[in-house]
Amino acid sequence: MFEISDKSIEEIILKNRFDPVVGGVVTFEGRVRNHNDGHKVKSLEYQAFEEMALVEGNKIVKEALEVFGIEQLFCVHRTGHLKISDLAIWIYAASKHRKEAFLACQYTIDEIKKRVPVWKREHYQDLEPQWVQCHH
Repeated sequence: MFEISDKSIEEIILKNRFDPVVGGVVTFEGRVRNHNDGHKVKSLEYQAFEEMALVEGNKIVKEALEVFGIEQLFCVHRTGHLKISDLAIWIYAASKHRKEAFLACQYTIDEIKKRVPVWKREHYQDLEPQWVQCHH
C-alpha cells in the first residue's frame, strides 16, 4: 500500500499491525535534514500530483511484493510544509527473511524517487526557496 499524506507519518505508523509470520522487518525513514549542497535548510515543502502518485506508488509496491516475495510493504510520503527532523517518507518491508525485506525496501525508495510525481522545495537560511532534484 502506498499513501500520500499531509498528516504526520508517525500517526500512520502507529496504526500498522505487524504480522507474526514475518521474521525480517526493514524500515526506511527519510527525514528532513538541516543542510543540502552547502546551504543551511530551514524546512522543506513537498507537493505531489496525488492521483498519479498513488497509481505509480502502488505499482511500485506491487512490483516489490512480487519480485522479492515479501509478505507486506507499506509506504507513506508526506506533502505540505515539513520542519527539520520531520518524517518525509516511511517504508515498511516485512518478509520471512531479512534479505528480501532489505532488497524490497531499497528497490521501493529508489523507484519512488525516479517514478512518483512528488516535488521538493527547500527553504534556506541564506537563499530564496528552490525546487530541488527535479532532474527525473
